[in-house]
Amino acid sequence: MPKLQYDYIIIGAGAAGLMLADAMGKDAFFETKSILLLDKETKETNDRTWCFWEKGEGTFDAIVYKKWDHIFFAGKGFSKRYDIAPYTYKMVRGIDFYSAYLARIRSYPNITFKTESVTNIEEQKEEVHVHTSAETYSTKEVLNSIFDYEMATQQNKYPVLQQHFIGWVVKTKKPIFDASQATYMDFSIAQKGNTRFMYILPYSDDTALIEYTLFSDKLLPKEEYEKAIKEYLHNNLDCSVYEILEKEQGSIPMTCYDFKEHHTDKIRFIGTAGGWAKPSTGYTFMSTSKKIPQLITFLKTGRPLKELDFKNRFWYYDLLLLDVLHNKNENGHLIFQKLFKERNPQLIFKFLDEDTSVMEDIYYILGCPKIPFTTALIKRLF
Repeated sequence: MPKLQYDYIIIGAGAAGLMLADAMGKDAFFETKSILLLDKETKETNDRTWCFWEKGEGTFDAIVYKKWDHIFFAGKGFSKRYDIAPYTYKMVRGIDFYSAYLARIRSYPNITFKTESVTNIEEQKEEVHVHTSAETYSTKEVLNSIFDYEMATQQNKYPVLQQHFIGWVVKTKKPIFDASQATYMDFSIAQKGNTRFMYILPYSDDTALIEYTLFSDKLLPKEEYEKAIKEYLHNNLDCSVYEILEKEQGSIPMTCYDFKEHHTDKIRFIGTAGGWAKPSTGYTFMSTSKKIPQLITFLKTGRPLKELDFKNRFWYYDLLLLDVLHNKNENGHLIFQKLFKERNPQLIFKFLDEDTSVMEDIYYILGCPKIPFTTALIKRLF
């Protein structure tokens, strides 16, 4: 029998796990509840970068590493710099987020953080047993953020793409970056049968994070991402001498599969594992921050965890885009180019934030190529 018992166990100290633990720690409802947070890592490395847009000041401003008031978009024969006011594009480094949130979480007397690998989860009639590399724990409810791609790919009703990338933080010998703007998407590079673009976050005029990103179903060999970054630096930025300060890589699922069949009465998947990544973009950070308060409210009801549902009309919009990208992945750049030519980024951000009215939805959708989306809609209906 498990020796240690908790009211809640949160598995994974990434964005979702830490935001949830912090929200529970500061909420009076959970003061008498014991909470265990588990992760195999100590979270002391800068292993990722999160970006998001928002109006004015926000919850994460104290740990925002860099922000931009302009973005740049480039397609084939089209490019434009956009003033995105009243929005600001913000960047948070993983290490700063971990440090700030773990410091707060360690101050809550009812929350314990342990660095242990979870090896198995067993749901019993009255409780859940969580086995780790060091111990076995029992709990009433598990909030699990550990993602396995097979959770999504063991079905064929919804396409599963990936936003996959490798990024380098480079420091150059001469100033080559415009530090006042983030390059949101640069599709001027070779598409090679996929949706491929460069993403640039300049920290200064000689230092930037450069990512080679794809929306597609299969990963590439590591060498192909890195070759593309080298070629972009040389061919597009006229830079052949630079120092690589950091490297990062990632793969984010882009799917409308809602993961609900994996939830149970006592186990709930959260974060990327719960389908919290915005299906059409892969952006997860702000999506997670908006879902945490809803989850907190739901936990207080005591209802079975599988009953919580986040689906809304934007899920259907995302599904159509993913159908289009799945069927004609090589044409993805045409969709985004048409959208940025015909609609302003303020509307695009508002739509992706799921804050638009139905009339704004219609106007936004009319800015997309009509034939592929109409075809995708007909296939879904019939």
